[in-house]
Amino acid sequence: MRDIISLNQMLTLIDNFLNKITMYRLVLYVLLGMVLGGVVLSFFNALPFNALYFILSLVFITIICFLANLIFARVFHAETNAESFYITALILTLILNPIKDLTDVSYWGFLFWVSVWSMASKYIFAIGKKHIFNPVAFAVTLSALTLNHSASWWIGTLYMLPFVVVGGILITRKIRRFDLVLTFIVISLITIIAQRFSLASDWEGVLNTGMKAVFYSPLLFFATIMLTEPLTTPPAKIPRMTYGAISGFLFSPFVHIGSIYSTPELALLLGNIFSYFASPKQKLILKLKEKIKIADSVYDFIFVNEKKFNFKPGQYLEWTSSPKGADTRGNRRYFTIASSPTEEDIRLGVKFYDGGSSFKTKLLAMKKGDTVVASQLSGEFIMPHDPKIKLAFLAGGIGITPFRSMLTYLLDRKEERDIVMLYSNRTPKDIAYESTISRAEVELGLKNIYTITDTEEPLHAWSGKVGFINEEMIKEEIPDYPERYFYISGTQNMVVAFDKMLKKLGVPKNHIKKDFFPGFV
Repeated sequence: MRDIISLNQMLTLIDNFLNKITMYRLVLYVLLGMVLGGVVLSFFNALPFNALYFILSLVFITIICFLANLIFARVFHAETNAESFYITALILTLILNPIKDLTDVSYWGFLFWVSVWSMASKYIFAIGKKHIFNPVAFAVTLSALTLNHSASWWIGTLYMLPFVVVGGILITRKIRRFDLVLTFIVISLITIIAQRFSLASDWEGVLNTGMKAVFYSPLLFFATIMLTEPLTTPPAKIPRMTYGAISGFLFSPFVHIGSIYSTPELALLLGNIFSYFASPKQKLILKLKEKIKIADSVYDFIFVNEKKFNFKPGQYLEWTSSPKGADTRGNRRYFTIASSPTEEDIRLGVKFYDGGSSFKTKLLAMKKGDTVVASQLSGEFIMPHDPKIKLAFLAGGIGITPFRSMLTYLLDRKEERDIVMLYSNRTPKDIAYESTISRAEVELGLKNIYTITDTEEPLHAWSGKVGFINEEMIKEEIPDYPERYFYISGTQNMVVAFDKMLKKLGVPKNHIKKDFFPGFV
């Protein structure tokens, strides 16, 4: 029992850490850890590289990526991300052999062009300002075809495995992409083992082949770092798993067409093609129309959208601000769309805190006419097609935004559904979208219960509930809870706690939907 408690406590600590850091910044730190591990191992001769030349190669690749990214961003008048070129440079360092001879002009040229092409692919091979191919995979493939130099994928070594496993688990847990990663690993291992077995059916050799694929190949690095790049990954679960299966099958070195054999980078590029057709394509440049304070430290940002934009109530977008002055949390965030598809403008509800990030500081300082970039429409936190299914919404604070989208959609369509909502806030002043909720109560028959958690503040005119949402409150206010589908939206800790609570009450797992998106910060 102590071991179980200790494991749960450890997982809680990990999740608390992950909740405080953006996805892109986590990837950057994980890659930095791998590179530093490589430098140390090279210094102790555990890797066949000269440690100094390893560092020189890293610095050279980083400088070229920085300059190329800067030039292409200005030429194409595109917003860039502070972490982007760093991440690309670190990945290149981890899959390309360092320079071995300072006078080897040909290899210096290879490192130069592969760095430039990695940056170029983000701008040139892009449709609707969204790149199609993984930049590193594209550059490495092009270099192999034109310069006769290819990636060694040296990261796939036993010595580097601990760095890859720990970093890979952190990233996969952060972005909740275990379905993608596990599908890829299972399909790639099945393919490798099956094809090895077809060549020679000795079980010892087949087992060794499987072990080598895990411990002495870039399989795990590829699955957790390369495959999970957000811009080239389908957001929906089934297309995402299909993407993992396609890439996993093609990852096998035994797969070939004639004399052309598959490589990790080629497998990823072909998977990217499928992903492009299975993913939302739009990248929106949104102009601020109005900014309204709707609750204590909560603002509604209303953006004019000049393009037709189709989405479902409850989905979210990745929002990108200018990289200038970005702090350690970066210049990208994921926010649920607060508006309904029935509304012309796009609405974003945001809660601000003292000492907030540079991203939120810039967002709050936006004036009418200022623009922000929104892309990567994602999310499966959407209402069921069948309007007869009973629903229960559990909202905490600004977690009300997806429910505002859903309720407005139902109001505009005059579509009644059996919905009970428990909306928790610290104080009455924190309640957002109260007018929309009131309309839904009158016009849709919504049963809404407000509850306040700060019992130290005087509640003179408060007629709602006081206290945290718990099992007793759910049983009291939603007596038919076993029949309902629950939707949970709020802080990550709240979502996890309510998920456990509902399962303890006997609510089936497939009756619980959680508003999750990468980088809930």
